[in-house]
Parts: sequence; C-alpha cells; structure tokens
Amino acid sequence: MADIPKTKFSRRGFLKGASVSAATTVIESASALARETKDSLYHDRSVGPDPLAVKLFINGHEHSVMIEPRYTLAETLRDNLGLTGTKVVCDRGSCSACTIWIDKTPALACMTLAIDAVGRQITTIEGLSHGDTMHPVQAAFVKHDAMQCGFCTPGMVMSCAALLERNPNPHLDDVKHAVSGNLCRCGTYPKVFAATLDVAEQRRQTAGLVSLVVGREA
Repeated sequence: MADIPKTKFSRRGFLKGASVSAATTVIESASALARETKDSLYHDRSVGPDPLAVKLFINGHEHSVMIEPRYTLAETLRDNLGLTGTKVVCDRGSCSACTIWIDKTPALACMTLAIDAVGRQITTIEGLSHGDTMHPVQAAFVKHDAMQCGFCTPGMVMSCAALLERNPNPHLDDVKHAVSGNLCRCGTYPKVFAATLDVAEQRRQTAGLVSLVVGREA
C-alpha cells in the first residue's frame, strides 16, 4: 500500500488563507453593490460639498431645487419646498413620523438622501388629498379622533394608506404590523386601528353596492 503524502498544515497558514478568503468576499460584495448602482445618476462623479441642481418628482409635479448632497429628503421637503406635512421628530429613523412613499413604498424621509430620490415617484401627506377633499384614511382619522399632538399623524396616515393600497381587506393584525414602526407617544393606536379598518369596511360596502347594481343591470 503506497504511503499517503503528508500535507503541511499550520495555524498561521490557516489564518492567512481565511483572511484572504474573507477579503475576497468583501471585495466581491463591494463589486456587486457597485454593479447594482451603476445606473445611479451620480455614480460616475463626485458631488459636493457645494449645492447642485436636482429635479424631484413629488405629488405628481416636478420640482427643481438647489441642495447640498448631504441634505435628507425630509430637510429638502420641509426647508426647500415648504412641504411641512412631513414631520421630523427623532431624525434618526426610530419613530417613522417622517414616513413618505417612494414609488408607492413607505420610506423614511429623514434617512433618505434627496439625491437618492431623483427619478423616483415621491408622495407626501400633501399628495394624498385632492384639493379640499381628504383621503379616506385622513377623513377616518378625524372621524375616530385618531390623533392628539399630531406629530406622528402624517406618518401614521401614510403607513395605513399604503397598507390599504396593497391589501384592501386587512385584519387587525395587518394594521398593527403596518404601523409597528410608527411611534405614537400619545398612545392613540386603538383609534388608528379603528380608523383604518373603518376605511376598509367602507370600501367593501361600496364594492358590494357596485356589484349589486351591475348585477341588476346585466
């Protein structure tokens, strides 16, 4: 039986090999991230610290604004565009009072750079209503007295309205999950739940009446 050749193996060699593998993994991850962002507007050049001109599509309208690259979307909405419905409370992504929609998906405006929202569809609390007509969720919040101090209210409304956009028939647990990141220091959660479920019920009743009328006309 032939002798099996011995392989030299040391702790130092093992650690060296492991470190190389780890470094390779990090580099590959960084390269993958770079490839994912290659179509970004600002990927191929450095920007700042001076202000630059950007165009943001907000509530169905295009807005041109001069901002520094470090400006958050919340700062830009409030300080540059006068859209103060978006509230800044914690300013660190903990309370969700600044919730807006980016391409119909809830996002935190205080944690999003404005330049990262270029080319995206941005919706704020001002964009939910139509003139003097409130969004059904806004009206339900008034009906159920689902606000007290009001600081969390815009973010709550945005989260609840987003839920109804993707799930027209939510259960209580669905509403709780939708606002699980929204902090209300006044504790109006039960009324927020009731308001959201009320809108869902009203929509079901309306859909039922429409179906009944269509059935009779058929």
